[in-house]
Amino acid sequence: MASEDVVGKTSATIANLAEEAKIASEGVKAPSRHALLSICKSLVAGGVAGGVSRTAVAPLERLKILLQVQNPHAIKYNGTIQGLKYIWRTEGFRGLFKGNGTNCARIVPNSAVKFFSYEEASKGILWFYRQQPGNEDAELTPVLRLGAGACAGIIAMSATYPMDLVRGRLTVQTDKSPSQYRGIAHALATVLREEGPRALYKGWLPSVIGVVPYVGLNFAVYESLKDWLIKTKPYGIAEDAELSVTTKLACGAAAGTVGQTVAYPLDVIRRRMQMVGWKHAASVVTADGKSALEYTGMVDAFRKTVRYEGFGALYKGLVPNSVKVVPSIAIAFVSYEVVKDLLGVEMRISD
Repeated sequence: MASEDVVGKTSATIANLAEEAKIASEGVKAPSRHALLSICKSLVAGGVAGGVSRTAVAPLERLKILLQVQNPHAIKYNGTIQGLKYIWRTEGFRGLFKGNGTNCARIVPNSAVKFFSYEEASKGILWFYRQQPGNEDAELTPVLRLGAGACAGIIAMSATYPMDLVRGRLTVQTDKSPSQYRGIAHALATVLREEGPRALYKGWLPSVIGVVPYVGLNFAVYESLKDWLIKTKPYGIAEDAELSVTTKLACGAAAGTVGQTVAYPLDVIRRRMQMVGWKHAASVVTADGKSALEYTGMVDAFRKTVRYEGFGALYKGLVPNSVKVVPSIAIAFVSYEVVKDLLGVEMRISD
């Protein structure tokens, strides 16, 4: 969900988030030329890492979206293994990666906006906090950074949301779809012409609402797990009050899984709202002529989904989404580190 794009959906690595927090906590000084160069290199590294990690788990991501939006009158995808086999059999190898190009294309602008927004939001929140009596010399706390991260996530997600809507539609269309989007630009132009500018932000509200529990739980679970491991030292995991990169990855994966599970129903609703109003929609949405449900808003989408498909429908696609968490985080982390080393940027991981 936003999750893919939030301070967390979203794909920022643990190291990148730590570095952003460090930069933001250094005060309101104007960045030097060296600092700007470092930021640019970090953005490049983050973009490459995001692209590599997304591509590696693209089949699972596509299957998740198909499970979320398929018409309940004609079920084609019944689970992770069956779904992947069905895509391979009906669409071939390329079918596993449909929509991935659009997903990767929005990484760079999303990362750039998120990085800049996080830094500026941190400065603004810290300035406001220091205006309160007794806080004149205060520094950024974990809670303040959490607020800045949520702000950055919402801003970045909003700025690139039309790309996410188009990505969702490109992902679910097949060769049997009545009408084909030929690419990102054609899809954007078609949606604007046939549905109007507001259609580019269908499902935006549940995405914004999902930022709070997703980011909050990510942060809380990750920090709590780290503290518990350092204090209890089970199986000798923590040595000298330090955790290995592998252990931090495991903590991050656990935090991401908890956060996305709680916020997942909002992601399902967002995807379903994105399909509303799509003329000549993909067959997986229309179910070969059987009309898909129309939603007047987020609450209506929740109500109709539960009424006609049951509560479990709010978690359709959760299994493939959870399966891709660990490899996605691991690949993003390793790719980020390798690219930063190639660019000559010193890795700084701070707790």
